[in-house]
Amino acid sequence: MSKIKDISDKIKHSVETVFKGDENIVDMILAAVFAGGHVLLEDVPGTGKTVLAKALAKSSGLAFSRIQCTPDLMPSDVTGSSVWLPAKSEFEFRPGPVMSSIVLVDELNRATPRTQSALLEAMAEGQISIDGKRHELGKPFFVIATENPVESEGTFPLPEAQKDRFMLCLSIGYPKKEEEISIITAQRSLVHPVEAVQAVVTKDEILACMEEAVNVHVDEAVMEYLLALVEATRTNESLTAGISPRGSIALYKAAQALAAVKGRSYVTPEDVKSLTLPVFRKRIILKGDAIIRGLTAQSIIRQLLEAVPVPDFKAHV
Repeated sequence: MSKIKDISDKIKHSVETVFKGDENIVDMILAAVFAGGHVLLEDVPGTGKTVLAKALAKSSGLAFSRIQCTPDLMPSDVTGSSVWLPAKSEFEFRPGPVMSSIVLVDELNRATPRTQSALLEAMAEGQISIDGKRHELGKPFFVIATENPVESEGTFPLPEAQKDRFMLCLSIGYPKKEEEISIITAQRSLVHPVEAVQAVVTKDEILACMEEAVNVHVDEAVMEYLLALVEATRTNESLTAGISPRGSIALYKAAQALAAVKGRSYVTPEDVKSLTLPVFRKRIILKGDAIIRGLTAQSIIRQLLEAVPVPDFKAHV
């Protein structure tokens, strides 16, 4: 899996020239890309969510588009629409911004549920349907969406089906002092530093990494650990709904890709453990009394991680 690590390192080095933050966040986003998943970045404004998404797109050399969500955004503004051409007496399909390789959906929770749902088919099936016709999306297709969790005015909560389409939900957090100094001093320019980022890999290299990631070995003991974590959510008395099979598949694929990003041909229990919170966070539903008692999705998942024993593991590949 050295090829995936080489590609990942090139992208990471390029991204980190403008994004100053936890490199584990970049690793996990790359893992989602190689696993064919999507990422939701949930954090307060100004922490670098948009910069990270743009730097990733520019570094990977993939077609990039951005959707700025507002309450008046229509589904056709996302998917595209058919336009009548009088000269030809026919309709012509004009593709929307979703028909790109990397799509940044900024402030997703500002779009209405109707518009949010326009992304469901694209994210789940890699296609969109307009006027009864199916339009295939190219590969790779990666959605990186952002939302502000602390602001409620003018926002619409994401439906559970929408949350389930994201492989990972990540928070960037505030930078360390040294990182913030670098962020501030990098602004000595008339244009943002992210505009200078150049492609360091090709689309074909990204596709090759996606094909290799599915071959990363998952030992039986690691699989049992993964399923034990999933089962723990389904039997937890504080939860109305635990992790579905789609969630367990997401954890499995993300762990494979993260292992490859780190240069290994096998998954360790630590890979699974590190990804459990980002994968489970938006997929579990708390009961009302659990919320009253002050429990959160994060606190419950951390309790599960402490309760489920980590297996002794030696790679056999």
